[in-house]
Amino acid sequence: MHLFAVNLAVEISTYYRNLALAHGVIPKVFTLVNGAGDQYLFFVDDLSMNQDEENQFLAYVVQEHEAVCYARGTLVILDRSQQLIEFAVIDHDDEEAIVCSAQLTRDIEDKPVGLTEFEKTLAPKKTIFFSGLFAPIELSEARAEEFESLWEEMKPKILHRTMGI
Repeated sequence: MHLFAVNLAVEISTYYRNLALAHGVIPKVFTLVNGAGDQYLFFVDDLSMNQDEENQFLAYVVQEHEAVCYARGTLVILDRSQQLIEFAVIDHDDEEAIVCSAQLTRDIEDKPVGLTEFEKTLAPKKTIFFSGLFAPIELSEARAEEFESLWEEMKPKILHRTMGI
């Protein structure tokens, strides 16, 4: 497992804990890291696309930025009393993904008030529904321009930094 992937799992755990407990929000998050250590993070909810378009766009971003790993996370509602924050980190060079999950507790007013520690497990990458973003995609010139334009529009909302090792 690449060091960027392991570091990304730790970072996303902290990020979600802060968002949930300090701000009361649990957005769908996508982040990637490339070989130079550049990290990009944004909310998937901001895309307003159907699932197929969203996956195409995310694959475009992964490939355009030459990602070595990426992560995607969300809130999983099993029932009113059982909610989880889950994410998976997909490493380009590894057949296994890091899957992390933590139990979310809400108060009577539905405000997040507790979050267990994230349990980290390894799972075959092929079992993660969004694990195929490294697979080459072919886009029409118009579609590629549309995605490039969308990326430019999103830049003010994208957190970008260089990760240290």
